[in-house]
Amino acid sequence: MLINLSKVFTLEGKEKTWEVPFEKKTFSGAGGEYPVANSEPVRIMVKNLGNRKLALTGDTSVTLALECARCLAPVGYTCELVFDEELDMRATDADRVRNLDEQSYLSGYNLDADQLVCNELTLSLPMKVLCKEDCKGICNRCGANLNFETCDCDTRSLDPRMAVIQDIFKQFKEV
Repeated sequence: MLINLSKVFTLEGKEKTWEVPFEKKTFSGAGGEYPVANSEPVRIMVKNLGNRKLALTGDTSVTLALECARCLAPVGYTCELVFDEELDMRATDADRVRNLDEQSYLSGYNLDADQLVCNELTLSLPMKVLCKEDCKGICNRCGANLNFETCDCDTRSLDPRMAVIQDIFKQFKEV
């Protein structure tokens, strides 16, 4: 959803608040694409600080459908996002890149609320998500979900240096 910021530039100290829906159905992150299960409207307040600078504050809540890192079960992960940034409208796109302040959600006087939320989601997602703290994962041999069932697989960890000796024992094993 694009928000036109030109109305805020008319007077120093002027502020305006918008409440817009988060319209994306999927979020593309580093680990892939995740469906958006639920989202609250994005509340954005912009205040003119003078000298073509704006203060941007706001918040929203987005729930993504992720997979557990151990057992691959679906997990609803809720991110509470809070924005608090200062926008310098005098800076060109080249200046923003040089200062490592790429604001891909800002184009001219238009602010893309969906892109702003996606940028914050990228920073807020954890490295891995678990369905529960003591998730047992899946068996690496048969694929059984160890949270719900047990398997009879051999789970001994063997020293790879002893693999040759183990092969000798297998040859002489009685059938």
